[in-house]
Amino acid sequence: MRLKDIREDRDLTQREIAEFLHIRQNTYSQYENGQRSLPLEALIKLARYFGVSTDYILGLTDHPKPYPPAK
Repeated sequence: MRLKDIREDRDLTQREIAEFLHIRQNTYSQYENGQRSLPLEALIKLARYFGVSTDYILGLTDHPKPYPPAK
């Protein structure tokens, strides 16, 4: 996953992202380090927050551009 890289590219702390997700900082740290699975709802929320696709966060593509919204 690219969570750490995306966060650091935007000069954000784990605490700031954890607050955005309404979780504890150490829980978010576990997402970044692969110690805990990232819930789908959090993945979607982060993709929208960062303006990237979920596939980009997951490392399935190297193209960060998000998909067009569903109709």
